[in-house]
Amino acid sequence: MGNLFGRRHQKKPDLRVTQQDKAILQLKQQRDKLKQYQKKIGVQLEKDRQVAVNLLREGKKDKAKLMLRKKKFQESLLAKTYGQIDNLEQLVHDLEFAQIEQEVVKGLEVGNSALKKLHEILSLEDVERIMDEAREGIEVQQEIDALLAGGLSQDEEDDVAAELEEILAQSDTTKDLKLPDVPTNDLEEVRKTEKKRGTETQKVAVAES
Repeated sequence: MGNLFGRRHQKKPDLRVTQQDKAILQLKQQRDKLKQYQKKIGVQLEKDRQVAVNLLREGKKDKAKLMLRKKKFQESLLAKTYGQIDNLEQLVHDLEFAQIEQEVVKGLEVGNSALKKLHEILSLEDVERIMDEAREGIEVQQEIDALLAGGLSQDEEDDVAAELEEILAQSDTTKDLKLPDVPTNDLEEVRKTEKKRGTETQKVAVAES
């Protein structure tokens, strides 16, 4: 349900056709018609030339000349269409660029509005306070780094030296301690000796009885 309501409130893109859109469309249609007219005249010029050639072969010089005059007039019209097409394309370009400029201006307005709201939320005093806190944090960290790098007082250095001497003394005492020797007799010899002693004890006990 939440998604459905959210979709209903989403802003739809503006699909309205403006007067500029209509003007651009009309200019493009006129340009396309002129291009089609150019192709038509080009085909007709080739036909008129061929007709003039045929008339000359038939000895009809006056009619051939008239056909060439017609061809020349159409060529002048064709030359004008190139200039007209250039003008139409320039107008289309100008209108489309004007639309882009309008969109840019709208974007700048939205950006400026958002920037003003941000300035209202975060004032200059807040920025200065944040910068001061950051600067203090950096200074504290620098003091810690200096301390760890060896910036101890003389008393602290003496304590460190005394602790080092104590550790060394304990190490020397450990070295002086003598541990009992490990027996080197073979385990089997020990067992035989114990067994022999047990047998002799039994013999003495029998003799006494």
